[in-house]
Amino acid sequence: MSLQWYPGHMTKARRELVALMPSQDVMIEVLDSRLPKASSNPLVAEIRGDKPVIKVLTKSDLADPIATRAWVTYLEGEPGVKAFAATTERPQVTRKRIAELCKDLAQHRGADKPVRALIAGVPNVGKSTLVNTLMNRLVAKVGDKPAVTKDQQLVHLANGMVLTDSPGLMWPKIEHEPRAFRLAFAGSIPDTAIDYLTIGLFGAAHLLAHYAALVVGRYKLPAVPPSAEALLTEIGRRRGGLRKGGQVDLHKAAELLVHEFRAGVLGPISLEFPPVDTRPLDPVDPLVPASDPAA
Repeated sequence: MSLQWYPGHMTKARRELVALMPSQDVMIEVLDSRLPKASSNPLVAEIRGDKPVIKVLTKSDLADPIATRAWVTYLEGEPGVKAFAATTERPQVTRKRIAELCKDLAQHRGADKPVRALIAGVPNVGKSTLVNTLMNRLVAKVGDKPAVTKDQQLVHLANGMVLTDSPGLMWPKIEHEPRAFRLAFAGSIPDTAIDYLTIGLFGAAHLLAHYAALVVGRYKLPAVPPSAEALLTEIGRRRGGLRKGGQVDLHKAAELLVHEFRAGVLGPISLEFPPVDTRPLDPVDPLVPASDPAA
């Protein structure tokens, strides 16, 4: 199944990023802690070139903390990269840490010149929330769906830094299907462009492979279901997904699972892991072990 979503305003956003990047000292790439690799846009890396980058992993309170720590270590092994896991629960820590990292990466600017940083990332990863955190007030519109920000916004921080918040940017064609499914499951692709049942089955398979105890506890199941479809069936039975005659509406059950994952009510969950696992990795989807049925 192909999942593609590249609205017209993103073409404009891409041109603007290309034009603006040479004047910037640092890029701040915002990634979803639950899927740092899938939410890293290859176009952003191409536009950045060799400019230093701070990779901010947002929504870390929703992600598996062990996986997030491993991702920070892994990302900092890349040249010119600093990584930081942010949470809205500690805004003062986020402001201080990002200011320190920007200053460290842009030492050539000198004390008398403000550091210029460009914030970029795919839709719905928390870029506008990060801008509001850094400003310590509401300056950017936020929402729980993709493409809330459609135009660049320039803001000046109290410490002298100059930030440009750019619209969420996808790339025209997502070749890797599991990557597209992760983005859809997490909410970076709008619901109008996805099939809930397909995405729900993908998410259910991943949850059973890695977080079965959380699923069993959340839906009060007597045992771990043997398959993704069986899990959706159990969810439908328990959460008002029965049609006339007792048949389970799997589409409704999938929709419920997707929204509960996005809201974080299932518990701290990550959709992918850095390639440091000692288990064999799937050759098609190298961010999960080969035994993962979500691969």
